[in-house]
Amino acid sequence: MDGQLLPVLLLLLLGASGLWGQGPGPEGPLEEPPEEEPPEEEPPEEDGILVLSRQTLGRALREHPALLVEFYAPWCGHCKALAPEYSKAAALLAAESAKVRLAKVDGPAEPELAKEFAVTEYPTLKFFLDGNHMHPEEYTGPWEAEGIAEWLRRRVGPSATRLEDEEGARALIDARDVVVIGFFQDLQDKDVATFLALAQDALDMSFGLTNQPQLFEKFGLTKDTVVLFKKYDEGRADLPVDEELGLDQGDLSRFLLTHSMHLVTEFNSQTSRKIFAARILNHLLLFVNQTLAPHRELLVGFREAAPGFRGQVLFVVVDVGASNDHVLQYFGLKAEEAPALRFINIETTKKYTPADRGPVTAASVAAFCHAVLGGEVKPYRLSQEVPPNWDQRPVKTLVSKNFEQVAFDETKNVFIKFYAPWCTHCKEMAPAWEALAEKYRDHEDIVIAELDATANELEALPVHGFPTLKYFPAGPGRKVIEYKGTRDLETFSKFLDSGGELPAEEPTEVPGAPFPEMPENTTEPKDEL
Repeated sequence: MDGQLLPVLLLLLLGASGLWGQGPGPEGPLEEPPEEEPPEEEPPEEDGILVLSRQTLGRALREHPALLVEFYAPWCGHCKALAPEYSKAAALLAAESAKVRLAKVDGPAEPELAKEFAVTEYPTLKFFLDGNHMHPEEYTGPWEAEGIAEWLRRRVGPSATRLEDEEGARALIDARDVVVIGFFQDLQDKDVATFLALAQDALDMSFGLTNQPQLFEKFGLTKDTVVLFKKYDEGRADLPVDEELGLDQGDLSRFLLTHSMHLVTEFNSQTSRKIFAARILNHLLLFVNQTLAPHRELLVGFREAAPGFRGQVLFVVVDVGASNDHVLQYFGLKAEEAPALRFINIETTKKYTPADRGPVTAASVAAFCHAVLGGEVKPYRLSQEVPPNWDQRPVKTLVSKNFEQVAFDETKNVFIKFYAPWCTHCKEMAPAWEALAEKYRDHEDIVIAELDATANELEALPVHGFPTLKYFPAGPGRKVIEYKGTRDLETFSKFLDSGGELPAEEPTEVPGAPFPEMPENTTEPKDEL
């Protein structure tokens, strides 16, 4: 063979043998070189908030060991309300040089991320610690700036102050209205971990802990005890730790909620959330006009009766001269009927009124509570008369007295909105509800209706949030389907056209909160009651 052809043949043989990955080599086929991953982008910022996507989340988790991520939707009203508070929280933490960042993800634009993190409603907030991508913590804190910041502080820093001497303990107790100190002889005990875990979330009180014998002696303690100090009512409440069972988190939580409440709380926009977070189901309300001296004098007897029912009945004062018309309406009262007592179990929504309108004294208040708790008083229910033109408009008007007849008509598919006149979410969806009724007005088997649930109560169908939407399909069986989709004409129509079913769709806004939230001045992204 011509010597000049040898190099060419060798090159051809090497090429066929797999050099440069073009064919099988002597040791088998070579892998294709992996495709290069696109370089990770640096996430942009808006008002101090990292804007994340599928491409930038990984980098953000690596660079920020503590990261709170809001999954939002541009159309979500609650997300819009949260936005300024979220930015303020980021600014507060940045000013403190806190080692935590806030971020957000547009859920509808990033469906893969929304699915990966099981986002079912907007807004949803998840906290990632130390880059843990698999098990983020659900955000459970408040929805205003300082509350968001404090929730995060207690996760990236200590949730309780270590106390070494009386001076430190006194400084902590004097700093806030409610302070909780855990006295533990052994700070490595599991009860301490229970105490610190709860301290992370009880943001409206400060926490300390100590194992110092001189502090046990100073506060009159001989065994492990959690002590709640407060600048009102009894001033102090103790929870001794069970020597055998230890400290139960549920018992501790109930203790703190029960004893941090004032014996008598005035209902307003600042106190309403705490009232309904106290997990005390029985509430006794005294309606008074605070501008009238004779009404104010009744508070003495009301307060005198309260200690005997702490933890069992929450005593609440409602000023009829303030912005509490929706509370009056819920109980079927008018301002001129004050002073008046009403009792409610907020789980069953059953309401009770005294048998007579006698004077409000400590004795009469206590007797009324004992009678209700003992089952001696029957609940009352509100109901309006059936309007003469209740079925003349596209949206039919229902009250308690015609509800059964319409809702359970076996020949009709009935879609009902349960609303409150003062509820802003109800007002916002009203045009879509009217449009829906107009669209289906010629469908003889479909009825679109509404019922003012603050003035009409249904024994078998209590309503706990506004607006509540329920679908009653035609046929036997008295079937009821609760609607949980987006509140717009298009989605309502899909729901009706599919016989009360919706295809799996993108997450919706956070569902309604239990009664009776204040409709004014609240930033919590929950539907109002």
